[in-house]
Amino acid sequence: MAQKNRLQYIILGLLNIGSKTGYDLAKAFDSDIGEFWSANHSQIYPLLKKMEQDEMITHHEIQVGQKLVKKSYDITDQGKKNFHEWLEEPSEADNSHDEFILKLYFIKDANSELLEEMVVSQLELRTDKLSHLQDQLADKFPDQASQQANYGHYCVLKHAIQRESGYVDWLKGI
Repeated sequence: MAQKNRLQYIILGLLNIGSKTGYDLAKAFDSDIGEFWSANHSQIYPLLKKMEQDEMITHHEIQVGQKLVKKSYDITDQGKKNFHEWLEEPSEADNSHDEFILKLYFIKDANSELLEEMVVSQLELRTDKLSHLQDQLADKFPDQASQQANYGHYCVLKHAIQRESGYVDWLKGI
């Protein structure tokens, strides 16, 4: 089965919330979306062009300062249709792209010199990430009203905390 370009659906979802510049979209991957999905400028900007050609998005220009003109993108009716169809599709389980797990797979001996260093390093990274996620939860969702106002984001953040807690516990048992 061919891999879908999930990035286009992330962009459609962000534009479904409201109009954004390419820079705004890229910055979303440095914050909330970046907690579970990555993309860089070299992926985003060509995709915006293609999505506009496919009539999923459109743009208008906004004047910034005296000389700078930026494109601000909006989702079209066709884009909304594609986005909602994607939301309705069942999701596949995807456990790919964990480099630590990949490296661990190739460690043959429980007494390997590399193993302890790898685990300690990964434990530090995962503990820091868990702390960051817990701080994000406290800052963004301090009460039930804020949790209900953006429930999906709240659920994703809770899932990320649970995932990282489990990962930390698992590392401590190696």
